[in-house]
Amino acid sequence: MLRPLSILCMTIVAPAVWAQDFPVTVPHAFGSTTVTEEPQRVASVGWANHEVPLALGIVPVGFARASWGDDDGDGLLPWVTERLDALGAETPVLFDEGDGIDFEAVASTQPDVILAAYSGLSRADYDTLSRIAPVIAYPEAAWTTTWREMIRQNAAGLGRAEAGDEMVAEIEARIAEARAEFPQLEGKTGMFVTHLDPRDLSTIGFYAAADQRVQFLTDLGMATPEAVQTASEAGKYSGRVSAERIDLFDDVDVIVTYGDQARLDSLTENPLIARFPAVSRGSVVLLKNDPMGTAANPTPLSIDYVLDDYLTQLAAAAAQAD
Repeated sequence: MLRPLSILCMTIVAPAVWAQDFPVTVPHAFGSTTVTEEPQRVASVGWANHEVPLALGIVPVGFARASWGDDDGDGLLPWVTERLDALGAETPVLFDEGDGIDFEAVASTQPDVILAAYSGLSRADYDTLSRIAPVIAYPEAAWTTTWREMIRQNAAGLGRAEAGDEMVAEIEARIAEARAEFPQLEGKTGMFVTHLDPRDLSTIGFYAAADQRVQFLTDLGMATPEAVQTASEAGKYSGRVSAERIDLFDDVDVIVTYGDQARLDSLTENPLIARFPAVSRGSVVLLKNDPMGTAANPTPLSIDYVLDDYLTQLAAAAAQAD
């Protein structure tokens, strides 16, 4: 059962305590951004960037509507709803990013800063947003920002770099505490397959070593298989290999992927997929379009919400490899 937030939200310090001197300058993939005054109206685009100000006690004026794992269709994930309730705040403006960034909607919220540390901004997106307000973009490449970098980058743009470091430390402590209860995961290799599509089994897609879903498995004590490390391209969050080379993944102890048991059962009928040891022995964690599936891509508020349940599922899959 998914549990409510605890350590992170209980130890938040009031934002004013953490405010630093302005202006602040934040380097990123497109150069650098200077925020001249403490932002009063914070907006975000991309995935989960709004969770950083929320964790710091700042309610954004607008952020992206949840497009995955939103059980009740209100555009909010449960840990975001819980944090808004804790702050006594109503739902801000939700941007529909189904067809890309809604620049008009962002502009209508009149932000003082736009957080986008975890996003897929193009240079054109960045330039357009920058005409609305200063933009805090990702440090290196699209969709490769880790949860730690997301926190630090966005917090720096808010003038709260020290608070960002404190938040990272608190989450790391919580992960270490939970991880200690599952020593059987230590050293087990985990591969995050993007999806297994019965209509096209000619290639195997996977999240690369730079993707935070993979790095989260490392946070939990697991290792990245050598084949995934080798096949991962710099600056890319995913990769693909021919299914004929599936033997490369013989050392994979646990597979994490999106789908249900019916889909997995149908895939094992394919002679190539049947040669995938982790699949054939059932060492698979199946993630659905729900909060657990969403939080396997970790974010500041979701980690504590789903950590124990995710570890339990990974440990059960790893037990099949012993």
